[in-house]
Amino acid sequence: MKNLKIALMTLTLAASSPALADDSKSSIIGAWRMTSLQVTGANGGQTTIPYSGQVIFSQGGTLSVQAMNPDAAAEPTPYTANGYEAYYGPVEVDEAKKTFAITVESSLVRKLIGQRMERMFEVNADQLTILPSDPKEGWRVTYKRL
Repeated sequence: MKNLKIALMTLTLAASSPALADDSKSSIIGAWRMTSLQVTGANGGQTTIPYSGQVIFSQGGTLSVQAMNPDAAAEPTPYTANGYEAYYGPVEVDEAKKTFAITVESSLVRKLIGQRMERMFEVNADQLTILPSDPKEGWRVTYKRL
């Protein structure tokens, strides 16, 4: 009976944990340093903004994001305050669809807490590109594996 209880607890924990597709085989797992942030302007053209930062996709199924605009007086965005972006939470990665979704657990911008954000990604060698699922958001970020 004791072994059955342990097995049931293990199954419950496994079912409630964030999912990384193929567990450790996901191409997105690791630490990545930002190399480029591009945003689409009103005229449809791309502008590169000199951001710096990193994302970390942990083996345990979490995502941590840190990014900074060197202009501390930059206007706030839905993701930033004082030119800084920081959030964390459990992440689900679908390697086959090349998408991931984070449910924000903590964030510098408190309105993000509890939100589920879906993104598209592509890993090509040591480069990661992340795009919003909704192209109307108009941004593209690239990273290099650390």
